[in-house]
Amino acid sequence: MNSNHIQSMTGRMNSWGRRGFTLVELLVVLTILAILAGIVLPMVAGRTEQARIIAATTEISTLVTAISMFEADNGYYPKGSDGLQSLIVKPRDAQNWKGPYVQKDKVPLDPWKRPYVYVNPGRHNPASYDLYSTGKDGLGGTNTIGNWTPPT
Repeated sequence: MNSNHIQSMTGRMNSWGRRGFTLVELLVVLTILAILAGIVLPMVAGRTEQARIIAATTEISTLVTAISMFEADNGYYPKGSDGLQSLIVKPRDAQNWKGPYVQKDKVPLDPWKRPYVYVNPGRHNPASYDLYSTGKDGLGGTNTIGNWTPPT
């Protein structure tokens, strides 16, 4: 008997004359991969959204610090809905502006690629300002992440 034709216990030929995987073996592997993907992907997707919320909270905190520095230098919080731009470009009436107060050349977008909303005076913080992201859906409401909401 030629060693090339000796079959293993599974009925397949050994490495010199191997025929490949059977259809059943391939289906079992694909089923296992589909089950694993069904378990892992929802967990990863949930973590991605949680990471975005944490990133928005952190970035809001950083912007709050920058706004506080602006206020300490100039005696007032940035004005108007475009107030965050005052952290980068000196407003006309800012006599002691020592910016830029953020390290980027433009105000960052939230993790969902939308601008942060700045309102002065604030609805939630009437003595100062509100700074927030409208969250995943862009509509605000329960998804709003702001300088008045507790960290998640």
